[in-house]
Amino acid sequence: MQTDPVADMLTRIRNAALAKHARVDIPSSKLKTELARILKEEGFIATYKVAEENKVKRTLRIFLKYTPDRHCVLSGLKRISRPGRRVYAGKYDTRKVLGGMGVSILTTPRGLMTGRSARKAGVGGEVLCEIW
Repeated sequence: MQTDPVADMLTRIRNAALAKHARVDIPSSKLKTELARILKEEGFIATYKVAEENKVKRTLRIFLKYTPDRHCVLSGLKRISRPGRRVYAGKYDTRKVLGGMGVSILTTPRGLMTGRSARKAGVGGEVLCEIW
């Protein structure tokens, strides 16, 4: 049983990027699918899709993005808020990651969004992770 599915997802992506795999398969959920959507919008992964093996078990398949010289576009992932220590940010407290080169992902009352879009919308929430 997993106690932190988001940390498991980030670890699987990190390990696949370090091993230079083309794709990684993760057990699917709505939160993980939204996280993959944001990663695609920000340009950190090539694409993703939800594959259904049967009606109960669904798999999120993430295709990693590489530069022409085989370096992964995704250079770092860090889980911020975890089950033992929740981290929240107000609407003015969302900080920039690597001076704006990275992105922080928050769960807000309006759904999952980046720190940049949360500042623009004027909402705060739980800081899930930082990606650069």
